[in-house]
Amino acid sequence: MSSSFRFAVVSDPHIALPHTIWDHPKRFHLVEVSIPALETVLQQLEPLDLDFLLLPGDLTQHGEIENHTWLAQRLAQLPYPVYVVPGNHDVVQLHPTQRSIGLADFPHYYEPFGYSDPTCLYYSHEILPGVRLIGLNSNAFDAQGQQIGTGHIDAVQLNWLKRELSQRKEDELVLVMVHHNLIEHLPGQSRSLLGQRYMTDNAPEVLRLLRNAGVQLLFTGHLHVQDIAQQHTLYEITTGSLVSYPHPYRLVDVHRDERGNYQVQIQSRRVRAVPGWSDLQHTSREWMAKHSHPFMVKLLTQPPLVLPLLEAERFAPDLRYFWADIANGDALFDFDHFPATVHQFLSRFGAVDPQGRPRLIDNDATLVLHSLQVPAD
Repeated sequence: MSSSFRFAVVSDPHIALPHTIWDHPKRFHLVEVSIPALETVLQQLEPLDLDFLLLPGDLTQHGEIENHTWLAQRLAQLPYPVYVVPGNHDVVQLHPTQRSIGLADFPHYYEPFGYSDPTCLYYSHEILPGVRLIGLNSNAFDAQGQQIGTGHIDAVQLNWLKRELSQRKEDELVLVMVHHNLIEHLPGQSRSLLGQRYMTDNAPEVLRLLRNAGVQLLFTGHLHVQDIAQQHTLYEITTGSLVSYPHPYRLVDVHRDERGNYQVQIQSRRVRAVPGWSDLQHTSREWMAKHSHPFMVKLLTQPPLVLPLLEAERFAPDLRYFWADIANGDALFDFDHFPATVHQFLSRFGAVDPQGRPRLIDNDATLVLHSLQVPAD
């Protein structure tokens, strides 16, 4: 049993070789910095004696063959094990095209990084003595081979997961990595038209299975925010995108105490600058603010607020940094100059507990995982 170990989490790097970058007027993230940002992180991780590295999906800009090839070759050069799962940007259609890979291709590109069986899109490995990592695929497609717009864990994968969890060793620590969120990180996320696309549509079923098996740690991406959410004994740690403000990554130190409980110490770091972007934090925050207006209008005009468009347009300029502050983690909001219903709604997006009290655990925190008695199947 490993009593102490250290790993890092780098999410949503959206790797894009320069000649593959294509522009979109509504793009929030800066794929132009994807490769230098990743290289900066890898350089900073080099002296830290990691046991492994997790990448919870959106490895590439848009599933390009060249970008997957480049990343797989780069990860193969690292001195510690790396584990990945696919995100919605990694497999944009079920079947391959001349430009991008198909779903079944993904494990073949990343065989050294979890996919010892390249015919399967999910895996389970004992990565350290007494520590198991389960990587899941949350990408799903309709009959025409197009993404369904949310995450989904299919029945075959769920049955496999149930078998894997039933066979876990006694007292084994299980980490689960999947791209789409299973626990809400934003108020009403699973019911919001803006938020539900970041979630797994059958999350309650998956969470019940994990909880009954004693799993307590989930690692996700997709949402591009720094946030730690809790549901009962489960913590879901979602890590912001490396190409989106605040360009974060995480270090996680795990120590098992004499009572069998795990102390999980989480530290968050940021990429501050890369070549050509000497003040990346400021530039990126302003970029996000500049592109936030349409998003904020949608947030205000859709349920539960359903403000008239003119009123939403009037409030939106005061909210230009709202999403950037959420992405940064541990934000607290006070919009008392807005009507009470709007003020109350927006305040719930801050780092507060259900009673509205500050709970600043999104970036740096120590979580305690108590030794659980796993119920008999």
